[in-house]
Amino acid sequence: MRKLVTLLALGTLVVSCGEKKEEKKDGFEMNRAKKEVKAATTAEGVPVDMDNKGVGPISNVDFGDEINADLAAAGSEKFQTVCTACHMAEQRMIGPALKGVYERRSPEWVMNMILNPDGMLKEDPIAKALLKEYNNAIMLNQNLSEDDARAVAEYLRTL
Repeated sequence: MRKLVTLLALGTLVVSCGEKKEEKKDGFEMNRAKKEVKAATTAEGVPVDMDNKGVGPISNVDFGDEINADLAAAGSEKFQTVCTACHMAEQRMIGPALKGVYERRSPEWVMNMILNPDGMLKEDPIAKALLKEYNNAIMLNQNLSEDDARAVAEYLRTL
């Protein structure tokens, strides 16, 4: 009797370890292969787009060759007052780190995001991607003037 039970257990083991045959079913099929990303992306996976000027009142920003120290100082004060709750220079927080932002975004895009975050989040593909990347943490409109936004933009050049 023991030999019979052992033989049955061994037979079951051999059969269960056999090659599985997958059935091909009609309908939905999911391919988990990684897709090749053609556009450059940031560490967050958001595309880099230097031609996108965003949605808002700013269509052209002309940075001089030299950083305007007085404007950057005013921008630093405004940044410390308004932006540091969500942004740091080199570390991700509620919002992205801002060091090197002009290597990823145009100055116009940055200023439009500062001045018109509601419109940007509704219409701009990069802003939408950032919103998704940062768990739908919405950038609130701080109601800055264009002069204040320009000062913050100048400060961001110093990071």
